Amino acid sequence: MYTFDYLVFIGRFQPFHLAHMQTVEIALQQSQNIILALGSAQLERNIKNPFLAVEREEMILSNFSENEQKRIHFVHVVDVYNDQKWVNQVKMLVKQITPSHAKIGLIGHFKDESSYYLKLFPEWTMVELDSLKESMSATPVREAYYRGEIQKQAFPQGTLHFLQEFQKTPIYQQLQNKYRNEDSSNLE
Repeated sequence: MYTFDYLVFIGRFQPFHLAHMQTVEIALQQSQNIILALGSAQLERNIKNPFLAVEREEMILSNFSENEQKRIHFVHVVDVYNDQKWVNQVKMLVKQITPSHAKIGLIGHFKDESSYYLKLFPEWTMVELDSLKESMSATPVREAYYRGEIQKQAFPQGTLHFLQEFQKTPIYQQLQNKYRNEDSSNLE
């Protein structure tokens, strides 16, 4: 019924938007399970990475049915600035939750030069999504979020709810202030 036992989808998901959702839905059609490798999973928050890995898990799962949630697994990938160490970390984390005989693939699209990492896993069959080549980027919607806007057309319902609730926290206020300070210093 499925082509893969596990499809790996690597991303920061800061925040989880509709193009991410579309990718997960496609992966669930092709694979019994999906592993979301949550990048930048260290515990420090910053403007580029405002949400902790456990918060992103909650945000992502809130967009799926209970049956789909059972098929979605997560690994937390911390930033290491060495491609070989990073690849080894991803492979080790995936190996910890997959049986040795599992057919594993990698799903994604080559958006720009930052997508080169998709070529670093030649042992996994690549499922390239051409349909997402013109898709959205999380950076502009995250910047709008710091300006106090939630671009509703960019997000699935669960993410919208998460973002609205997160806006009420002191952490959001701190990040928003930091964004505003950095933004105003770039104008000088």
